[in-house]
Amino acid sequence: MNYSIECGYSTLKEAENGSKPREKLERLGIGALTDRELLMLIIGSGSIRRPVDEIAKDLLEALDTAPAATPEEIMLIPGVGRAKASAVAAALEFGRRRSHKKPRTVSTPEDVYREVRHYASREQEHLVVVLLNGAHEVIGTFVATIGLLNKTIVHPREVFANAIRSRAAAIAIAHNHPSGNIEPSQDDKDVTARLQKAGQILGIKLLDHLVFTDERYYSFLEHGLM
Repeated sequence: MNYSIECGYSTLKEAENGSKPREKLERLGIGALTDRELLMLIIGSGSIRRPVDEIAKDLLEALDTAPAATPEEIMLIPGVGRAKASAVAAALEFGRRRSHKKPRTVSTPEDVYREVRHYASREQEHLVVVLLNGAHEVIGTFVATIGLLNKTIVHPREVFANAIRSRAAAIAIAHNHPSGNIEPSQDDKDVTARLQKAGQILGIKLLDHLVFTDERYYSFLEHGLM
């Protein structure tokens, strides 16, 4: 399905199981690596006290809630010294600078899926918000909540606060299902309805809600739930 501007859209494990990301990179290419595996490559070897995969797991959880973490904040992760913290911070900043070179436009659910798919490997549900300007170009992506989605955990202010600060014209939301089942729960539907109403009041349209895994996704808009 394509989305029109009028309706809101512009016409829309191995590392965790002990694998070696460098070998996976050579076999499958950089795009096949999970976020955790990418961090393992950036960090290099683990400390004497901690394996690199454990450090990467803790660092990934920290970056999900604080994507612009400073070297000092990264050093709070056990096993991360100043040199590794500086390397991670430099990689994050380089990625941010390069990503701003060419705006990415969202026109289909698959476009949203490409923006959030790398969260599929998370062990808990992550509600990810994609911020869009009036031309439906991506101006930011952030994790609003971590944990099972329900009206108690997901509050509109957590979802729309960054959208307001960023002057977003619209948003799309998505969350991973670690179970592998992409069928939305009743809580998923209730949360979507609540956020849709909040967006109408704020003048920031909620375009779609995706439930996704590493291999597929479920679009609320495509299934007539929005």
